[in-house]
Formats: sequence, C-alpha cells, structure tokens
Amino acid sequence: MSARPRVLPRLTYRFRVLGMGLAALPLAVVLHDLDAGWPAWAWVAATCFAWPHLAYWLAVRSRDPYAAEARNFVIDSVFAGSWLPLMHFNLLPSAVLLTVVTADKVNSGVPRLWLKALPGTLLAMLAVGLATGFAVDYPSRTAVVLACLPILVIHTLAVSANLYRLMRRVQQQNQQLEELARRDSLTGLDSRGHWQSQARRQLERRGSDAPPLTLVLIDIDHFKDINDHFGHAAGDDVLRTLAALVRDTLPPGQVAGRLGGDEFAVLLPLGQAGAKCEAERLREAVQAAVLEGQPGLKFSISLGLAEAPAGGELRDWMEAADQALYRAKHGGRNRTEGRVMD
Repeated sequence: MSARPRVLPRLTYRFRVLGMGLAALPLAVVLHDLDAGWPAWAWVAATCFAWPHLAYWLAVRSRDPYAAEARNFVIDSVFAGSWLPLMHFNLLPSAVLLTVVTADKVNSGVPRLWLKALPGTLLAMLAVGLATGFAVDYPSRTAVVLACLPILVIHTLAVSANLYRLMRRVQQQNQQLEELARRDSLTGLDSRGHWQSQARRQLERRGSDAPPLTLVLIDIDHFKDINDHFGHAAGDDVLRTLAALVRDTLPPGQVAGRLGGDEFAVLLPLGQAGAKCEAERLREAVQAAVLEGQPGLKFSISLGLAEAPAGGELRDWMEAADQALYRAKHGGRNRTEGRVMD
C-alpha cells in the first residue's frame, strides 16, 4: 500500500473539476440545439458539476484511495460514453470529449487505465443509445465548434503543464540518483565505480607524449583497531577527516575516490617524484590531525604510488600501486612507497 500514491485523488481532483466543467459547454450547446428534455439536462449537470466533488469525497474516505480513484476514472469514462448518444453523436464534441477522458487516464499514471475503462465507455454508449433510439446528427455548427475550444485548449494545456512538471521532477530525481551513484555518501569523494570510470578514461587518452599521471593508493593504518577501541562512529570520523585532508592538501587536478572500507585512491597530474612529495605532505598532515571530539585519537596512513603507463589496463596499474602499498605496510606503515611501471 505504501508504494501506491495515496495523494492521487488530490492530484487528479482539479483536473476532473476542470475537464468536467469545460465538457458542460459543448454538451449544453448541443442539448439546446436538440431541444433536449430535462432528464438529459439533469444528467449533464449531475455528471459535470456534482460528480467531481463526489468522486473526491469517495476516494479520500476510502481505505485504498489509489484503487478508489482508479474506479473513479472508469466512471468518468462511463459518463463520457453516456454523453455521446445524448448529443446524437455530434461529431466534433464527441471526438473531443472521448479524447479528453482518455488523456485524463494517461495523465493519471495508472498503468493501462484507459484500456480498462474502454468497456465501460462502450456499454454506457450502448445503454443510452438504446434509450434514445441511436439518433444520429453528425454536423457541428459554429457555436458547437466554439464551445469545444475551451476544453480542447485549456484542458490540453493543463495536462501538458502537469506532464512537464512531472518530467522535471523525474529529471531532478535522476540527477540526484546519479549524484548519489557518483559520490561516496560518507566522505563526499567519488564512489568506487565513478572513480574507476574516470581512471579508465585517463588511461585510454594517454599516448607517448601524454603528461605524467600517478596513481596513489591510501590505506589507514590499523583501522580495525580504531573501530574496536573507539567505536565505528569514531572510525567514520577518521574516514571523513582523511577525505577532507585529501581534498585540501593534495594539489588541484586530483581525482580522489573511496574504493571501499579504509582504502582511497587518488590520481595526481604529476610524475612519481612530484606525486611522492605531495603524498608525503598528506601523510604528515594526517599524522598531525586532531579529530574534533576525539582528542586521544591519532591515526596514520600508508601510501603506494605507481606512475601511469603509456598503455595498459587499469587493473595492472592498480596492481602496481597496490604492490607499492604492500611494501609500505610491511615496511613499518606510516610511509610512502613508489613503483614505476614499465
């Protein structure tokens, strides 16, 4: 039930009031031309002016507003089908009114609703047609044409504006989802997948005369002990602090991401020698960092560097940097090691 939009009755109420109210104009002109009796006029008044409010009341009081509103849409089509024989199937208003009620089904967003409403439309047309003798008068005089213009123009623009609003909302939600996919929610750095896609593009664009580019892998020393002794909230603070230091300490042009856990990766537009100097600056900044609310918590990082090859795969490049990181970890931690790929 939670997946169903309980607000559907409220969203469609104004469109039903607008559509039914505007439908009364061509109906009234045609009924006047036909010199229709009071039952026809009463039926049009009830369906065009009373029904929209009754439909909303029934839907909002229902235990399942979504299902109730879907039934209301079917009833809308039943009423539209009943109008056509009353107008003696006057061609233009008949086509306009059927089109409008179908558009309302599409605008509702309820799957295949227009198709589910079709039998009710046909049955109502048949029942009222039998009662009226299926009288036919197709031509539409100028007054009827003019009476059709408000519902044709105003209702169409209203539905179009609503669809545009919904499309804009979907676009904004898609942008938000894309941003969530691109960003690691904890650190604000690139997510693993987004960082890897950028690294692959960097490799694909590289030629023999490409500027230097170095991959830096970063691992927090004894991160599990930090979580065990200080708690996972403190561990999260450590990750956020490291991410902030990466952004603030390393030079512009960096492409930084969190690969997962306590492992980070950064692309630096520098050769290995220059990248190692920047990596050392980061390592010293981390060593000197003081975490707010955790004055007794100090941490360090180990770093492995590998300069980008002229050709090759991202996996090989990361493996080279990982081997350098392995040497840093097993050489005592809190240090930087590098390796140049052939």
